[in-house]
Amino acid sequence: MLSAVKSRLTRTSATLLLASLLGACASVPAEQRTDSDPWEALNRPIFSVNRAVDMITLKPLAKGYQTILPGPVRRAVTNFSRNLFAPRSVVNNVLQGKPARGISELGRFVFNSTFGIGGLIDVATIGGIEEHREDFGQTAAVWGVPSGPYVMLPFLGPATLADALFLPLDIAADPLYHYDNSSVRDKLYVLRLIDARARLLKADKLLDASKDPYITLRESYLQNREYEVYDGNPPDDDAFLDEFLDD
Repeated sequence: MLSAVKSRLTRTSATLLLASLLGACASVPAEQRTDSDPWEALNRPIFSVNRAVDMITLKPLAKGYQTILPGPVRRAVTNFSRNLFAPRSVVNNVLQGKPARGISELGRFVFNSTFGIGGLIDVATIGGIEEHREDFGQTAAVWGVPSGPYVMLPFLGPATLADALFLPLDIAADPLYHYDNSSVRDKLYVLRLIDARARLLKADKLLDASKDPYITLRESYLQNREYEVYDGNPPDDDAFLDEFLDD
């Protein structure tokens, strides 16, 4: 469970950081929002519960973590967490027909796990080896699996239906999931979760300032997810461009 939460929070961190560019989405009329979010009536209450639970659990822990631990230590925790997602990226890059990127991810994992002291130091990035993070939801999209409706998962945050269905594979691809010592494993899960939440603290202000935090998060997530699926080069929205040019 904690692994699933960590996986969702890591992806959501990039989503929230884009929210400042998408604040205008909150003013989109309701009739224009229903295509991607037909389950909004159910998603909104779950979103509210998630935020309420976060306010009394993870957020205070994240603030304490950020206050107590110095920046270099927090950076090491983040590096450790990101390094453990490299094996998943290796597999998914290959499945998407990008073997060169898969080899790059394998190289990152080997260098960071050895010279980087178990991933605490990101020596691969220092050495100029670019990161190419991929997951099974992205692979499914590349294979032509429809993303499906937007869903708000209890305690896990935003997703598409396809991403939610492929989430178990992402969890199983995490090396920490297979670590036998449950006491150490669970403590590492908690540490990763708190570290991920701490990196979201600045982004909280973006949602708090939004007229409709639910819409802001949803539109940010969906646009960021499309950006990830297309490796930073999403197709142009022809309908939007036509309307813009007509104006």
